[in-house]
Amino acid sequence: MDKALRFRSVFDIIGPVMVGPSSSHTAGAARIGKVVRDIFGEVPEKVDIYLYESFAKTYRGHGTDIALVGGLLGMDPADPRLRDSLHLAYEQGIKVSFVPKSDKVDHPNTARIVLTKGTRTMSVVGVSIGGGNIQINEIDGFKISLSMGTPTFITVHQDVPGMIAQVTSIFSENDVNIATMTVTRAAKGEKAIMIIESDVRRPDLVPQLRALPHMQNVTYFE
Repeated sequence: MDKALRFRSVFDIIGPVMVGPSSSHTAGAARIGKVVRDIFGEVPEKVDIYLYESFAKTYRGHGTDIALVGGLLGMDPADPRLRDSLHLAYEQGIKVSFVPKSDKVDHPNTARIVLTKGTRTMSVVGVSIGGGNIQINEIDGFKISLSMGTPTFITVHQDVPGMIAQVTSIFSENDVNIATMTVTRAAKGEKAIMIIESDVRRPDLVPQLRALPHMQNVTYFE
């Protein structure tokens, strides 16, 4: 067998359990929506979804629209309610718009999702890379590379002196090793984001991190 055709598991071949015709256009889209909702941390009042290349051309026919919105409502790719996600969002008073774009991007299955609640707005770029797998490439203009393959913490906080030390102290006190860490900010004293990948699963650290002063939101994925 050609080395280039080897797979880690049968799920790399048949894809995930899902509702819809395409793992990239439905399962991956639902995962993008769900991750974006988790990072935002609350139900948005308005969602603007900008679709690029393949997503822009086929989003209605392949169910990308219902998958993205279903994910934003907290649904997994196999959730049978996914088919009714647009109606459910309407019932919850969430205003959703889809904007196909002609811009060229690095990957054909790309969506930029802008969520709004009150005066708070967050923009996230997600990519469906095949087989239901996704990457998050940007949060609020910050370029990142998040594949969701390892235990990952995302913090949104105010850029104040000592914030990084307080966060890393919690990991140290709980004997959790940090594998990688990325810190970025809009400007001095403004909103900042930390992306921390750890060696072990420790979702129990989230309440401790959220309790820190100047912390706005903490999300955990594994």
